[in-house]
Amino acid sequence: MKQRVKDLNLQDKIRLQVYLAHAGVASRRASETIITSGRVTVNGEIVRELGTKVSPEDKITVDGKLIKLEETKRYVLLHKPAGYVCSLKDEKDRDVAADLLKPHFSERLYNVGRLDMFSAGLIIFTNDGDFAAKVSHPSSEIEKEYIVETSVMISDDLPKQFLKGIRIEGVFYKAKEAELLTKRKLRVVLIEGKNREIRRVFEHFQIGIKSLTRVRIGTIKNEELKPGEYRELSQAEITSLLEKQY
Repeated sequence: MKQRVKDLNLQDKIRLQVYLAHAGVASRRASETIITSGRVTVNGEIVRELGTKVSPEDKITVDGKLIKLEETKRYVLLHKPAGYVCSLKDEKDRDVAADLLKPHFSERLYNVGRLDMFSAGLIIFTNDGDFAAKVSHPSSEIEKEYIVETSVMISDDLPKQFLKGIRIEGVFYKAKEAELLTKRKLRVVLIEGKNREIRRVFEHFQIGIKSLTRVRIGTIKNEELKPGEYRELSQAEITSLLEKQY
């Protein structure tokens, strides 16, 4: 699904990080890091101040590349293969998930949320900063469903404690749903999704993970995409995420 920019008033000056997000450089939060690290110039001057306001008439660059607002908004669902990192670029020269989409889209697309390098499954890419900010914010409470496969048997205690809530090294982890499908396969539904939450819980129980795959985001399921394949979201799917229709 592609849409035209309609919510951003191009006559008014906006915060630099908002501009970068609307231009498809990165999410607002990631754009803030890009700014404070000194990678952005406005009219030839390096800018590190997050409160800086700009307009489309200003000359804005990131890493020396001229940045312009993109009129067409994209919403793309990718089945990320294991072994790819969710980052715009990687200092360790590892494979980047966004590069799988570059041959097919001229717009700068960035990931909404993350999947760790060794996990596979569904992840959304967009160049719509407002959409990314709303969908990724914890208050959106969008469900994400995962299938975890192990090479050893999973104890009945793991899903029970995960549902009840468990504190590991000072961090509280709690699943909305946790169901044993087989002795070596668990279905997990998370809402908040803390960093490496599922892996940390399994490590706590000393159970190694063979594969971890995200199979659903909200109402959006993977019914046909193979690893590395993508499709654009429908308007109904975009609306379901923004309005939490499930």
